[in-house]
Amino acid sequence: TPQKGQYVTVSADLYLKDGMKGIWSTHKPSGFEFPANGGPQPFEYQAGVGGVVPGWEDGVASMQLNEKARLTIPWQYAYGENGHPGFKIPGKSDLVFEIQVLKIK
Repeated sequence: TPQKGQYVTVSADLYLKDGMKGIWSTHKPSGFEFPANGGPQPFEYQAGVGGVVPGWEDGVASMQLNEKARLTIPWQYAYGENGHPGFKIPGKSDLVFEIQVLKIK
């Protein structure tokens, strides 16, 4: 499992829970507002330092290398009241992330 300060690389799909609208994918070329154009683009972040929404941080913190999980994240642990205009996520939106841990270093 990732420890604070380690770098975690994942493949991920992000959906709005309401209607399961595809927002972002690191590896799928279509079906998302922000798809992986030009091939897979794994996402790397530093664990435990606030670089991702709290629901993602908490969910991935319990995952093992190569494990896949579907995380349903209430808006309070996602982008909050204001949402994320850059990703076209409205305020108070519950999210679903499908994540696989590819690397922990």
